Amino acid sequence: MAAPQQINDTPEAKEVAELIARSRAAQAQIEHYTQEQVDRLIRGMVWAVAQPGVAEEIAQHTVDESQLGNYEGKFLKISRKTRAALMDIIDDKSVGVIEEDKERNLVKIAKPVGVIGALSPSTNPEATPVIKSICAVKGRNSIIIAPHPRAKITNKIICDKMREALVKLGAPADLVIPIETPSVEKTNEVMRQCDRVLATGGGPMVHAAYSSGTPALGVGVGNAVITVDDTADLDEAAEKIRISKTLDLAASCSSDNSVILFDSIYDEMLQKLQDQGGFVVTGEDKVKLQNTIWKDGALNTAIVAQPASKIAGMAGIDLPEGKTFLIVPETGYGPDHPFSGEKLSVTMALYRAKDIDEAIELTNNIQGYQGRGHSCGIYSYNDENIMKLAESTYTSRVMVNQPQSASNSGNLWNGMRQTFSLGCGSWGGNATNNNISWEDLVNITWVSKPLAKTKEIPSDEELFGKDIIAELA
Repeated sequence: MAAPQQINDTPEAKEVAELIARSRAAQAQIEHYTQEQVDRLIRGMVWAVAQPGVAEEIAQHTVDESQLGNYEGKFLKISRKTRAALMDIIDDKSVGVIEEDKERNLVKIAKPVGVIGALSPSTNPEATPVIKSICAVKGRNSIIIAPHPRAKITNKIICDKMREALVKLGAPADLVIPIETPSVEKTNEVMRQCDRVLATGGGPMVHAAYSSGTPALGVGVGNAVITVDDTADLDEAAEKIRISKTLDLAASCSSDNSVILFDSIYDEMLQKLQDQGGFVVTGEDKVKLQNTIWKDGALNTAIVAQPASKIAGMAGIDLPEGKTFLIVPETGYGPDHPFSGEKLSVTMALYRAKDIDEAIELTNNIQGYQGRGHSCGIYSYNDENIMKLAESTYTSRVMVNQPQSASNSGNLWNGMRQTFSLGCGSWGGNATNNNISWEDLVNITWVSKPLAKTKEIPSDEELFGKDIIAELA
């Protein structure tokens, strides 16, 4: 665990210090749990919130409290995503010796970090506390969850159910502690006093996590860009883009924010997107929509994760019945073209490109404005195009022929780690590119024994090469 810090003399700091002390005491009780004991706990934690009847109640309460997203999306996350996340890690070895490298004669031993301080955003407040909690406990840690105020009751309900399950399974409830009355000051204190920060949320909170003085795992800004090339199955692509764009009303930052269509399939694909429920917004309506989605240069929180009908109504746009997402044709990118940025709504910008090279250039320019390092996708059956996009973009994830928002954080149809915390690497100002899981919440002790045969440094000719030696002589 981290070295103890001096506690600030404020009511918030003292309140958090008491929670930290409780959390440390609970963590100490499971520090030497076996793998079987740990896995029994995380199974119970997920069952407590995902079981039939309970999942439905949580999904409905999340929508009612946060007023973000929809019931169908919330239910999928609390019922299916949590199960998938458990399945993803349940067979992993996280206790004791987790790896042996016989060639290098190394043994790796996993040990807990201590108290995890976690942030839970308003956009994914149903599954985020569960997934972060089971990842923490999988590593024999405890966790304190600071929710967005807009979902504080949802967070408490979920945490209380996990706490009850822990007690029934013979473990301390305080392995999971919710901040019941959240504030910026309390959240900052949690991050300052815990042993590792697991930050998911808006840019300011992630920045605060990195500035807390505690080792932090943060995530970057989303702004997924999706390319559809001339080898794609257009019906498949249109359906999956619609699924991704409308899942939980685009509460996820992995939702398709921009879609790039090859010229050769542009008109046909646009029609298929319209057939899937897309509505094209141009001219004066585009100006009205822009002035609705952004206020004084900032995203208008009133449109986040809202139905297309509500957004269109706020903008004064007549939306035909059956239209569920908005398509805005765009050519530029950057601050003067706000539709090129993250919108957290069922609105996507639409671009055209003559080939994969132009699509790559557009992707990099769009994400150079917002979302660099996060993720992009492609609908294609041309491996050369797929790999060229992957090799030439500054991105941590490329989803191929998959609905972006349901896939890059892991799903049953791919091998990505199940999470809601997506590292964006140095491109996004993060320390990691990976889908954050329990492996990021343990310390590793390396045991090194002498090799059976000592390594020998080869001759200079072998090591450097005769050409290098000659050229530098």
